[in-house]
Amino acid sequence: MKLLLSLLLFYTLCFASLDSIISLDSDFTQTVTDDKNSTLVYKGHVLAKKPQYALWKYTSPVQKEIYIALSKVTIIEPELEQVIIKNIESNFNFFNMIQNSKRVKEGLYIAIYKDVKYTIIQNDTFIESISYMDELENRVKILFTNQEQNREINETLFTPSIPSHYDIIVD
Repeated sequence: MKLLLSLLLFYTLCFASLDSIISLDSDFTQTVTDDKNSTLVYKGHVLAKKPQYALWKYTSPVQKEIYIALSKVTIIEPELEQVIIKNIESNFNFFNMIQNSKRVKEGLYIAIYKDVKYTIIQNDTFIESISYMDELENRVKILFTNQEQNREINETLFTPSIPSHYDIIVD
């Protein structure tokens, strides 16, 4: 569940202090480093659109799709032929939290949610990276590349297509 909340936060952090951004289309590399300096690297692509839509497509080392549409999250795991559907806390407003992130200096912002500190690096008008320490004391960094902002993204892209033979778990 904490991973899910972190992903939801990452989605919204893409808009930190950048009130004019209404959508994001970007490749990402997510690096997770444990206390022994072992590192896992995930790669993929993210689409996001205000108010609360996102699609995280993980392509390496495993395939996984995470759809966020308003108050619902759908996680599709092709290797497991499984889908997990969860409701998001309705009282959580991501954009208010991001708008309240604090500018530390030019290009550096801090957002705090549920006692976790998120460091946001901005390069010009683009979010370059987001870093934080997860609940297992892993250092997590998401680097965004090949970004495109404010292009029209059809909301139907945030509707998952679930194969009929997949197991569905509603949480």
